[in-house]
Amino acid sequence: MDTNRTQPTLPADGIHRMVPRETMGPGPRKLRDAYAIKSGAGFYQKEFGYYCLENWKVQGMPQDVPKDKLFGYDPQGLYAFGGLGWTTADFTPGFDEALIEDRGELEVVRDMAGRHVLYFKGRRNGFMPEYIDHPVKDWKTWEDDVKWRLDPKTPSRYADIPQWVENGQALIGKGAIVTQKVIGGYMYLRSLMGPGDVLYTFHDAPDLIHDCMKTWFELADAIIAEHQKVATFDELFFGEDICYNHGPLISPDMMREFLLPYYGQLLTNMKARQIDKSRHLFFQIDTDGFAPPTIPIYRELGMDVMSPFEVASYCDVVEVGRQYPDLVISGGVDKRELAKGKAAIDRLVDRIFPVMQQRGGYIPTCDHGVPEEVSYKDYLHYRKRCLEFA
Repeated sequence: MDTNRTQPTLPADGIHRMVPRETMGPGPRKLRDAYAIKSGAGFYQKEFGYYCLENWKVQGMPQDVPKDKLFGYDPQGLYAFGGLGWTTADFTPGFDEALIEDRGELEVVRDMAGRHVLYFKGRRNGFMPEYIDHPVKDWKTWEDDVKWRLDPKTPSRYADIPQWVENGQALIGKGAIVTQKVIGGYMYLRSLMGPGDVLYTFHDAPDLIHDCMKTWFELADAIIAEHQKVATFDELFFGEDICYNHGPLISPDMMREFLLPYYGQLLTNMKARQIDKSRHLFFQIDTDGFAPPTIPIYRELGMDVMSPFEVASYCDVVEVGRQYPDLVISGGVDKRELAKGKAAIDRLVDRIFPVMQQRGGYIPTCDHGVPEEVSYKDYLHYRKRCLEFA
């Protein structure tokens, strides 16, 4: 037998093998420079989100110009697969939405996540809703009402895979970072039980927490395994929101007991199934609040990327960047300062951007959606300053 026969070269299509840099699109190339923590590289230009667009429309923002052109954002550099929830568990089927109680100007509605939500009558957006009840209260409600909605064997969970592949094919072929988005374990548990009751449940019913997390893992692992038959992933991204303004809402020991074992196994399984096994799998945690105390805990699993570093909760991306030179950082632009005018914006930009560009590995965005207090004129000034570092 000829043992020297040349093996076929796998196509450099972003799935079987990485796309050569010279054939990458400009957006993917810039974003990959950020993930590589390339010192001096131009910032990848994007924004976290918006709560201000209606105000900006009144203030003169053109309605016929795409935001990427208007604000100088880079072409898309990332393509995401979903199907595993974000701020709530991905129930299939979801709960039937229903009016629970009429309170005059207010109404209590059951949403698709099984929560009872207090809304202004006839309004669902533009304010922070109040959640007054959640679906999991004990073992009975978990098993009778919720657990079966997270069954990985439900065929409809896989129906969107061909469409995701078709929609992402061109972008992946240009070197886009391919991300799998998943609701993080803490956010998932909180959506099931509520922010207060989940804390009692960690203490009073740890076996129930573990069963919820085992279900989370089995669903995520099964869905991702199907996605990995058609894509190589560059990143696993958890929407976690585990912190408040003074730090994490559960202790490091609780994170290690109830979250990290499931996260670690999911990462291990993903790495073993990659089509392109040479590809590094980045691990990103997204959490509001004062996040730095959680960084060393998540780095026990190899966390590479964190966002969005809420400044009102005392996050400082310059200081985090000094402490963790190998951490990719996204966010950290104080949305409150953008509302204070050009001088405040200039001070913010001049303090953060030159240092972080020299460091590398920084993607500037607001530390949450741009609030309605920020004027269109001031945001344009902020974007002009951002483009100096593009």
